[in-house]
Amino acid sequence: MRTVLVTGSAGFIGYHLSQLLLEEGFRVVGYDGMTDYYDVRLKQRRHQMLLQHPNFTCTEEMLEDFETLHALALAERPDVIVHLAAQAGVRYSLENPRAYVDANLVGAFNVMECARELGVDHLLMASTSSVYGASTEMPFHERQKADTPLTLYAATKKANEAMAHSYAHLWNLPTTCFRFFTVYGPWGRPDMALFKFTRGILEGTPIDIYNDGEMYRDFTYVTDLVRGIRLLIDVAPVRPDSPEDIAEGDSLSPVAPFRVVNIGNGEKVRVMDFVTAIEAECAREAVKNFLPMQPGDVPATWADAALLTSLTGYAPQTPFREGVARFVAWYRDYYRS
Repeated sequence: MRTVLVTGSAGFIGYHLSQLLLEEGFRVVGYDGMTDYYDVRLKQRRHQMLLQHPNFTCTEEMLEDFETLHALALAERPDVIVHLAAQAGVRYSLENPRAYVDANLVGAFNVMECARELGVDHLLMASTSSVYGASTEMPFHERQKADTPLTLYAATKKANEAMAHSYAHLWNLPTTCFRFFTVYGPWGRPDMALFKFTRGILEGTPIDIYNDGEMYRDFTYVTDLVRGIRLLIDVAPVRPDSPEDIAEGDSLSPVAPFRVVNIGNGEKVRVMDFVTAIEAECAREAVKNFLPMQPGDVPATWADAALLTSLTGYAPQTPFREGVARFVAWYRDYYRS
């Protein structure tokens, strides 16, 4: 039985990934700091559900605590590490930038040190579509430059990719960084747009809509996302003998077993259409508070996910209206709304 260490296992994506891995026969070792960035009860409930499975264990400590993380890694000796834990949120990085340096830089470094020492089969690290920053070349593909991050959150994730590449090169550590595109679904974070929109519509309170709703996002349903991560586990990059060995369209580094992969639905959806879908599921019209674009926001994201399909044969495909319906059903059940 293969063992996977999942950091951020009590988080939105970490919970869904851990659940999938357990269903597929892996042993999962969870690690999560349980910070109070949002309602800790959601995180506690996610871990409680995972702990019902005999092949799941967890440690609730901060990633910045290297001694605890290192001791756990040496004791469990995972075959694969999936690093999802991070200080998330674009706007919060304007309010508390130090949290991003601590969690996203120091924490990621600690994970990479453990992966290096153990010589794991594959290190997979979460990045974000936010690294594309001010780029207007769409859909975004992995080989285009991503050197204009607009927030510290995006900058820390771009730094993670650069750090991971250096480790892959120096220690021949197979590493994949995957870039998420606006993930949504049941058990989501309360600071995410779908959660806030649904809560506001059901409670009859105004919802903030930026740039008059003229924004576009590549909404990716969470189970599609974690299926992509699961399949990428089996596609560890190999250092090429020469640049000519790299297939067309592949982001594989010419000097390291390192690759960047987009995981997105491949569809650009207008935010106002997303709101309309939520209104339809809630059977209520939103009270809309239109606001200008926020600092750090981008007008659009849109993934070219061809590399994911080429590597795994898989492509996310849940239509956003279907995903919204599943989320609203979960929200009503969980909050008895």
